[in-house]
Amino acid sequence: MTDQPPSPEHEFAEEQASLWRITLGPLIWALHFIACYAAAAVICAKLDASPPAIEAMRWSIGAGTLAALAGIGWAGRRSWTQWRDGNDDVFDDDDGSNEDRTQFLGHAALLLSIISFLGVIYTALPAFFETSCL
Repeated sequence: MTDQPPSPEHEFAEEQASLWRITLGPLIWALHFIACYAAAAVICAKLDASPPAIEAMRWSIGAGTLAALAGIGWAGRRSWTQWRDGNDDVFDDDDGSNEDRTQFLGHAALLLSIISFLGVIYTALPAFFETSCL
């Protein structure tokens, strides 16, 4: 096995995956936000807003929140490993190599995953504290 540098196609595919990883956390947050508020609007404004319907909505928002948090957690874990891969507690990357750019993308994706995780929690809070549609 030889130590050849990775091909440009391999580097491009790796950075393309990193760019998708950056958008994954905020995308899950946005979809969760739309689903929660659309469900609340339909149940409270269009349907009868009976206690069983509201309770079903709260449980479905809870399940969707857990699924969104799991997806964001998975993306955050992948970003963490990308950021820390080969980084020996040296955070000064002056040479600007492809590896440094990949680690930067992992760090940015990790931070966006953290923000998205908190955003999903705050989006779901009204469903758990409000018991009526009034």
